[in-house]
Amino acid sequence: MAKHSDMSWKQDHPSTLFGNSVQKAERLLKHAKSHPEEIAIEHAFNQIEHAENAFMNAKQYGEHLDTVQQNKAYLEQIKQQLHEMQGNNQ
Repeated sequence: MAKHSDMSWKQDHPSTLFGNSVQKAERLLKHAKSHPEEIAIEHAFNQIEHAENAFMNAKQYGEHLDTVQQNKAYLEQIKQQLHEMQGNNQ
């Protein structure tokens, strides 16, 4: 049986998945800012939803909570910016 390498374990870890989800939300926010079509904003909101699910998983595991909390705060900033953009588009 192949041993799980440290790297793949780390990639699958809930706090790592959450951090990656937040980074993806950030990229989609930047894309929405430069291309503020409704679909780009919608994609960013969908990613935030994924990230929030990843946050719940990371919180359940209770590891790396300082990093998880920092990412959660950053995710809230991203969400706020998207809400502002959505308001400006209507």
